[in-house]
Amino acid sequence: MKIKLELFGASRDLSNKEFLELNIKENISIKDLRKKIIHYVDEKFKGNKNYKKIIETSAFCSEDNNIISDSYQITKDQKIGIIPPIGGG
Repeated sequence: MKIKLELFGASRDLSNKEFLELNIKENISIKDLRKKIIHYVDEKFKGNKNYKKIIETSAFCSEDNNIISDSYQITKDQKIGIIPPIGGG
């Protein structure tokens, strides 16, 4: 199954594209997807703590632009967005 992770805000630093494509063998929760993305950061960016923090604190959204919880199950090829917190004021 393919997951296209659309990158928004600071998460765009994770790729030279506006998305990451992940191949997953079985159904996966958002909580486990976070772990896979952190593993990607460990490998590609030598465990960059700032990138890990972005992933840990980000919200995720479904294809229909609804915020989804960590228990949400991805069961088919799907686009998922990662939305980091935005600072400012």
